[in-house]
Formats: sequence, structure tokens, C-alpha cells
Amino acid sequence: VELTPKEFEVLALMARNSGRIFERETLLRKVWGYDYQGSTRTIDEHIKRLRSKLFAVDKKHTYIQTVWGVGYKFEVKEL
Repeated sequence: VELTPKEFEVLALMARNSGRIFERETLLRKVWGYDYQGSTRTIDEHIKRLRSKLFAVDKKHTYIQTVWGVGYKFEVKEL
């Protein structure tokens, strides 16, 4: 799977902490740094692209789960 550097950083961070729920702000701080001035929607767009790329190579599993009202977590689930 070809990923951008930021996509890779987000995925690697979440995969290393499988099952942990990450708030958008936490992902921004850990991947983009404390001085990032953009919107938390940046995370949503990166997650959307990651899901699409991962689904293209494995249509039997999902890897990134949405935890409504909180954020996202890495957890492999069968479809």
C-alpha cells in the first residue's frame, strides 16, 4: 500500500497502540506537532484515505474503527 508520510505516521501510531482510542487532537499533536494550526478535520480526511487504501488491498477486514463522539482506534475486524 502506498501511503503519504503523514498517512504512514498516523497508521503506525495507531497500529502500535492497537485498541487504544485516539482523540483527533491527540493524533494531531503526536503526528503534526504542537504548533499545527489546521483543523481537526485533517485527521478525518487522512483516516478516510487510509481506510480506502487498506480496503483496496483487503476487502475482508476493517482496520480503523470510529468511536463516535471520541475519535478513532486501530482494531482489525472481519467484514
